[in-house]
Amino acid sequence: IPAFLYFFQKLYPFSWINDPSRRTAGAAGGCMLVRRADLDAIGGVETIRDRIIDDCALAVEIKRHAPIRLYLSKRATSLRPYNSLNDIWKMVRRTAFVQLNHSVVALLGTVIGLFIVYGMPPVATIAGAYLNNDQIWVPGLAAWILMSLSYAPILLRYRVPLWSSLFLPVAAGLYTLMTIDSGRLYLFGNAPGWKGRHYGELHKTDRKSPGA
Repeated sequence: IPAFLYFFQKLYPFSWINDPSRRTAGAAGGCMLVRRADLDAIGGVETIRDRIIDDCALAVEIKRHAPIRLYLSKRATSLRPYNSLNDIWKMVRRTAFVQLNHSVVALLGTVIGLFIVYGMPPVATIAGAYLNNDQIWVPGLAAWILMSLSYAPILLRYRVPLWSSLFLPVAAGLYTLMTIDSGRLYLFGNAPGWKGRHYGELHKTDRKSPGA
C-alpha cells in the first residue's frame, strides 16, 4: 500500500532506523529475521507479549543490544489481504492511537498538522483559482506539486501511475479519519483488539519507538 509506506517512513525514517547511533527503531511485522542470540538477549518474545505494535516493540528491544535494518523489498509477498478500504481502516485504527501514546492532545495536534500539510495546498489551489487570486492558488499549487513529488519515489518503486500522486491529500484525509476513529474507539471504551490484546488493557505499558 504505497500511501501507508509513505506515512510509515515519516514516523520511522529508514535511515534513522538503520543508524546504530540513533534510538529510532521500527520494523514491518510481515517479514522479520532475528538472530536467536539477540532474541535470547532481550528475554525472548515474552518481552513484547503485551504490546499492540509488537513488531516495532521488538525492534526497540533488539536495537538496545544489536544493530537493526529495515528495507523495502520486491522479493517478499504479503499473505494478508487488504482487498478493501475497510481492511486498511481496521489495520490503521488498531494502532494509530497507541502510536500517539493515547494522548488526546497528540491526536488533536496530528489532525491539525495533517490538515495544514496535506489539506491546505489543494484547498488553497481550488479556492484561489475560484477567487482568481494568484497569491493564494500559486503557493497552494506549488505546495501540492512538491507534496506529489515527495510521494513519487514510492509510486515508481511499486509501478503505480505517477498521476495518482495528486491524490495524496485524499489518502492523507482517509488516514486522518482512521486516526480519529482509533482515538474515538479507545476513548469510548470500545477499542479494537489484536490477537486477544486490547488498548484498554495496555495503555500504560505499550510503548512506541523512541524518537519516532
